[in-house]
Amino acid sequence: MKDCDSNNCTSDQIEPPDLISEATQATHQHTVLSITKMDCPAEESLIRTKFAGISGISALNFNLVQRTLSISHDPNALPNIIKSLESLGFEVVVRDAAPLNNSQPPFYMKWWPLVISGLAAVLAEIVFWCIGGNHWSVIALSLIALSTSGLSTYKKGWIAIKNYNLNMNALMSIAVTGAMLIGHWPEAAMVMFLFTLAELIEAKSLDRARNAIRSLIDLTPKSATVQQKDGNWVDMEIKDIPIHSRIRVKPGQRIALDGKIIQGRSSINQAPITGESLPVEKAEGDLVFAGTINESGSFEYRVTTGVNDSTLARIIQAVEEAQNNRAPTQRFVDQFAHLYTPIVFIMALLVAILPPLIFNAAWMVWIYKALVLLVIACPCALVISTPVSIVSGLTAAARHGILIKGGVYLEEGRKLKWLALDKTGTITHGKPTQTDFIAWHKADLFTSQMYAASLAAISDHPVSKAIAFAAQTKEIKTREVSNFAALPGRGIQGRINGNTYYLGNHRMVEELGLCSKELESRLFGYEAQGKTVVMLVGNKGVQALFAVADTVKDSSRLAIAELHKMGVKATILTGDNPHTAEAIAKQVGIDNAHGNLLPEDKKNKVEQMSLTGKVGMVGDGINDAPALASANIGFAMGAAGTDTAIETADVTLMDDDLRKLPLFIRLSQATARVLIQNISLALGIKALFLILTFTGHATMWMAVFADMGASLFVMANGLRLLRE
Repeated sequence: MKDCDSNNCTSDQIEPPDLISEATQATHQHTVLSITKMDCPAEESLIRTKFAGISGISALNFNLVQRTLSISHDPNALPNIIKSLESLGFEVVVRDAAPLNNSQPPFYMKWWPLVISGLAAVLAEIVFWCIGGNHWSVIALSLIALSTSGLSTYKKGWIAIKNYNLNMNALMSIAVTGAMLIGHWPEAAMVMFLFTLAELIEAKSLDRARNAIRSLIDLTPKSATVQQKDGNWVDMEIKDIPIHSRIRVKPGQRIALDGKIIQGRSSINQAPITGESLPVEKAEGDLVFAGTINESGSFEYRVTTGVNDSTLARIIQAVEEAQNNRAPTQRFVDQFAHLYTPIVFIMALLVAILPPLIFNAAWMVWIYKALVLLVIACPCALVISTPVSIVSGLTAAARHGILIKGGVYLEEGRKLKWLALDKTGTITHGKPTQTDFIAWHKADLFTSQMYAASLAAISDHPVSKAIAFAAQTKEIKTREVSNFAALPGRGIQGRINGNTYYLGNHRMVEELGLCSKELESRLFGYEAQGKTVVMLVGNKGVQALFAVADTVKDSSRLAIAELHKMGVKATILTGDNPHTAEAIAKQVGIDNAHGNLLPEDKKNKVEQMSLTGKVGMVGDGINDAPALASANIGFAMGAAGTDTAIETADVTLMDDDLRKLPLFIRLSQATARVLIQNISLALGIKALFLILTFTGHATMWMAVFADMGASLFVMANGLRLLRE
């Protein structure tokens, strides 16, 4: 059962949702803004402070990694929102569905002022120590260093102070100004230089995380060969290719848009979508996906989606949106940082004032210690470590064909104790074949098979498909069926030639009151062999038995073995009979199995299991939906090209390989380790410098250098997850 944190972490509410009337919610609109230079929690804090005085905003959701802000607001509030952001010095663009152009200024445009600043700061230190004091040349060199690297910090700091916000730019501006006032010119220059250098390197590191998932869009070719109305083939840009166009693909080419093959066959590398390492054979009628690689034969396919609606585009969009679904650790860090900065600022004021007033200590000494504390008050290393780690984990999972719908699921995956799995199409291939067919109590053999095939042909259940296919191979013609209805967890029914017929399982026959010991004996015999049995029921009772067998995937056995090594138990929840479920469980090595379950029964089983620990539910059908919703984490199987699964599942496995389940858990464990390492390091360095400040061993430039080092380490450590 999903806890409230799982369901309530997609946005940071300015006011609780229950305080917003239904009428207000209906009139509110949702806008996503791209805000350049919004990299650090300092900018987020500044924006929140500014928006506190603006009416018409109901919810804010910041994504620092993608530099976006999602806002729920009154329709007429948007101009005021954009104006407020621009007054803070931000460039704002209303984001549409198309990928953003995150182009940056040329390399030299960023770095050359910093090179001058660094040289001037170093020279100021050297001259200071050589001359032994603040000579005019020391002050001049320091001012050069400050002007070439610190003007932007001062500008942002002044904006923050005007808006009553003590962000890092404000703290750094106060600290550097204070250092100059008490005569520490070289140190003020070095602190500003190191701070600006840290911000620039931090921004470049964030760019790597920011562009990691978006690099997938580069897998899509810019153009494709499209057949025109006159029959000629012309290369067109993919943005101009309409749906239903006919595209030709040659060996070695990447597929431009999603579609369905209409001529030819080939072997296709689908790794960007499903994470599968081996190529997949495709023929007429099969789906192909944008960004995948045609490895062998030529083929032609019909386009089914536009460039912004392809499976690859939806994956990118889903991962970007997942970054807004904050993990518990990230929410804790954000709350901690919100309190940390003002506490340290107050501490710095007390350090500057109390010792000189109470103990007659030297003012300059304790003011300097207070300035060091202001530098330590920056929580950037701590706060930025979590989103970088989470987005790296989400991106690594997507590259393996695992689509995770939020950091909360990535972090909670390592806590799973049970996995409940549907049988057909999940553990087995989902393509059963009819193995046995007998008429019951002297019913007509041919008529029974014809009526059963007529019902089965309308159903999309794998067992029905097997019966329909068997009849088709024998060239048995079907009859028209009226009043067709599906009986969830039981079977199907319909009227043929004015009579009602049923095609269903043991449960259905029992509910119809037509079961007998003789019938059950025959049923159990088939079920003991791992076969699924359905029966045709007419006016004269049970007329025929159809035994269908499905084969277990080799990957299922390997996946369950890996899960057991991780301490995760597995169970089968299926609408199939208990004997078949137990036979499949024995083949795969699953701990236990439950059969004859209706959708509601599966849901109840999951809820019972959740009392003993975190539960994941794995399924691929509509019947699994209640159980998927009740589980702590719902896994949808084989969702490549399936809109509904990508949009609704907590975790989507893009192919039918259960080995992605232990891979998901390992990735969750790795992410948790990185988060703990990053938080421990960031807090440890802060604690160390608090101690060193009071003992008189810490200097301002040492504090900035350590904070820069911590920021770079936690980001590099988080980015390691991209290699998982």
